[in-house]
Amino acid sequence: MPLLPYALARPFLFGLDPEAAHELTLDGLARLQGTPLQRAWSNRFVADPVELAGLRFPNRVGLAAGLDKNARCIDALGAMGFGFVEVGTVTPKGQPGNPKPRMFRLPRANALINRLGFNNDGLEAFLANVQRASFRAQGRLLGLNIGKNAATPIEQATADYLACLEGVYPHADYVTVNISSPNTKNLRALQSDQALDSLLSAVAARRGQLAARHGRRVPLFVKIAPDLDQAQVEVIAATLRRHGMDGVVATNTTIVRDAVQGLPHAQEAGGLSGAPVLEASNRVIRQLRAALGAGYPIIGVGGILSAADALSKLQAGADVVQIYTGLIYRGPALVDQVARAFKRQPAAAAQQPRR
Repeated sequence: MPLLPYALARPFLFGLDPEAAHELTLDGLARLQGTPLQRAWSNRFVADPVELAGLRFPNRVGLAAGLDKNARCIDALGAMGFGFVEVGTVTPKGQPGNPKPRMFRLPRANALINRLGFNNDGLEAFLANVQRASFRAQGRLLGLNIGKNAATPIEQATADYLACLEGVYPHADYVTVNISSPNTKNLRALQSDQALDSLLSAVAARRGQLAARHGRRVPLFVKIAPDLDQAQVEVIAATLRRHGMDGVVATNTTIVRDAVQGLPHAQEAGGLSGAPVLEASNRVIRQLRAALGAGYPIIGVGGILSAADALSKLQAGADVVQIYTGLIYRGPALVDQVARAFKRQPAAAAQQPRR
């Protein structure tokens, strides 16, 4: 367990503006990773390997994209006990994101709202940080999450995704195509039938070229929203299979506010994450599992604040899970709790979706 209990740090961090606390934390992790002080937040690694998308996941608990957009803290975050870490979203060019304030806590709901808007330093800086990390050398898996620049018209979005794919391909264990952030104008339009078909056709073709060039086939995942109906989920599932995508990340943040009505900041624009997203995410996972059948890789994310929440993702049909907002509310101990709960739950038994 971490030497520094998160309960001591949380009141200080929650006394700061949410984005200021986020940046302060990342700055500290970046400076101290790889030093003896890393023990302050480290967990003993729980081995619980599972084969998925042609990869061996060292355990079934991962970090979701969005927390470390610039890949500055891969080793520090990995020390918390994650079997895999996903960083980004990265865009071809650096961009500041949306105007501040753009991140809000809803503590009574164990939730966050953010409208950051893919703020990042760009592909070149991102790749330099990725190459400095030793996480992959430890046998853990690194996912790199790619998107489009805000200034790129949606009709030209494919070019941005292909540029990012070209850059990250040699350094990734898997790549996630993010088409589901609510904070980049029109991005979710890429989840529609024709747009998704066109994008994934181009991405699949470029992956084929890159696989031949680099001598390895990197799995591709697609990250989707929780705000989809069953018909939309079924169309997406069919499109993923048609273009040879290796898996799906379900889900991103939600724009629905039903579960937080009346709370301070509830009506702020942006994506809602945390406990209120759990059931919506699980619903989409169940629908995906029904549409995709057994064996198709699903990464479940959204609303995990306890081991029980994480197990509900496996029971809905996910193979592995990712955490983000739960880490902010519960701290690194949550990673250990989920990993240990999963180790007691055989993978084959977990993947029996509830009806």
